[in-house]
Amino acid sequence: MAGETFLGLDIGTSSIKAVLVDASQRVVAESAPPLNVSRPHPLWSEQDPHDWDRGVEDAVAAIRREASAEFSKLAGIGLSGQMHGAVLLDKDGRVLRPAILWNDGRSFAECAELERRVPDSRRRAGNIAMAGFTAPKLIWVAKHEPEVFAATARVLLPKDYVRFVLSGEAVSEMSDASGTLWLNVAERRWDADLLAACGLSEKAMPRLVEGSESSAYLSPATASRWGLAGRRVPIAGGAGDNAAAAIGIGAVGAGQGLVSLGTSGVIFAVTDRFVSLPERTLHAFCHALPGRWHAMAVMLSAASALSWIATILKRQDDIAALIQEAEAFAAKPENVANAPIFLPYLSGERTPHNDPAASGMFAGLRAEHGAEALVFAVMEGVAFSFADGLDVIDAAGARPKSTLIVGGGARSAFWAQTIADVTSLTIDLPAGAEAGASLGAARLAMLAAGAGDERTICAAPEAQKRFEPRAERASLHAPRLRRYGELYRAETATRRG
Repeated sequence: MAGETFLGLDIGTSSIKAVLVDASQRVVAESAPPLNVSRPHPLWSEQDPHDWDRGVEDAVAAIRREASAEFSKLAGIGLSGQMHGAVLLDKDGRVLRPAILWNDGRSFAECAELERRVPDSRRRAGNIAMAGFTAPKLIWVAKHEPEVFAATARVLLPKDYVRFVLSGEAVSEMSDASGTLWLNVAERRWDADLLAACGLSEKAMPRLVEGSESSAYLSPATASRWGLAGRRVPIAGGAGDNAAAAIGIGAVGAGQGLVSLGTSGVIFAVTDRFVSLPERTLHAFCHALPGRWHAMAVMLSAASALSWIATILKRQDDIAALIQEAEAFAAKPENVANAPIFLPYLSGERTPHNDPAASGMFAGLRAEHGAEALVFAVMEGVAFSFADGLDVIDAAGARPKSTLIVGGGARSAFWAQTIADVTSLTIDLPAGAEAGASLGAARLAMLAAGAGDERTICAAPEAQKRFEPRAERASLHAPRLRRYGELYRAETATRRG
């Protein structure tokens, strides 16, 4: 129907990103209410799921104020979100404790316990057990909070909890479920043995659909609250944040890839077959569309590392100027050669180290180094982390043939160029790169509502800029990349005795 609109909701770590698009995917309105993360103990990272409820309501209210007539024609909702988070509900659907997030490192010991209980877990799940994934979190809860575990009747991922609140239905989809360690990723189904190893059964799991399928409908109560009484609005299965970002920029076919420079960092490569390299911490996940998978390397601190150093320098409201200063500093090759080296492991690390206890580090600091040198080192360190991840994807035979960059960090052409120089990837910046996951969620909403087919809805946007790797800059970074790896190995050897 002419005039229909579609809502994409991305349940992020730092904000709820909402975007309303029309049938031509023109952005009609958007909003991004902020979120806070709680870190009550070392390695812990939690959020109150009710903050997501409130954030969604705030985002929708803002969009209704900006575009009430268009919102009244809402024909579909798509959900995206931070992956791996554990939302525990009791038999009445009440939240039992704060959600344990993707960058929480407390359950490292439980990873070994899960693999001991299911010796072929890597074959089944396609992935090594990592502290950020969902399953080890439940073993931790059973061990340390037995009364909470005993009351747990349902485990949901963050975006799927929002779906539950909006619709009353417990549903997930293949891409997000891949990050639980309970899904047989190759076969796209829950694995009874992996669930049993965590004291759970499929009864505690949401129903599974593909990301482009309709999963539920907006409940009458929610529809009435949003001024949509009488409308039957489908909610798409949706996607984990990285798969949604890929949908949003058209990375839907084998050989296509993306670099996501958000709170965390991701290199994502689409495949038409299941590929796995768990021993090197490759993430082997389903894509949000039927018959496709993706290989993914994940770094836990990317743009968040830049925010961190800006806060330390008391210039958190001046990040753009800091980047300009770092770019001017890096223009002189001798500055780069003598700059400090930064390990960006502020929340531990995943690919390729699987080390939640890894920590950040500056090495090579000298009296002449100022803010511009520190900021450059942080941005280069994140690029080095991407190089480590790409090396793993290469080893799995899944190197992308074309690569797009998305996420908040994509605003910096200097950073994108540095990543291209360090990794030797040619990287395109698409229009709408910052919308990313929320736009991908809106596209999945369009597919679920029958507003078009995959070819037309999931087309790649035109590239605004291309970043070609520069040989002279690559040679400048290469010895520093080697030192970067040596620093991690030396620090790890010291830490582990």
